Amino acid sequence: MSVFYRLYQNNNKRSSVYKKWYARAVMVDTMSTRELAEIMQENCTVKRSDIEAVLRELVPTMTRAMQDSKRVKIDGLGTFKIELKTKPSVSPKEFSSQKNVLGMHINFMPETYKDSGTNRRVTDLLRRCAVAELPKNAVITDEDEVEAQP
Repeated sequence: MSVFYRLYQNNNKRSSVYKKWYARAVMVDTMSTRELAEIMQENCTVKRSDIEAVLRELVPTMTRAMQDSKRVKIDGLGTFKIELKTKPSVSPKEFSSQKNVLGMHINFMPETYKDSGTNRRVTDLLRRCAVAELPKNAVITDEDEVEAQP
């Protein structure tokens, strides 16, 4: 298994790395909850329908917890939390959530551990992950084409 990439060239004339080439990850498919549940069913004693029910309930449960200012840690996967995008105010008294909070987003931090061989922090999500150039005859979606445009 490999993560595919496609090369692209930096065409920003104002960039210090103008005309240099970089790799960008290309996703070739999307796995649905049902497909994940099918695979998980093969690896344990729980039925697909039970797995799907638990995964469906995970989203509203996580939503409630995060909207109650809690981090949500899923062991082996990582931690999710809500972060704010704000603009500054002159003083604490001048700060207003209506004026200064511009938006929110979800921050995901993958669970990591210290690799004894390299002494670096690594995540199971990337352990033994390899990369390979996307085959030239691969089917590309419109979304991929838009992403690859300069």
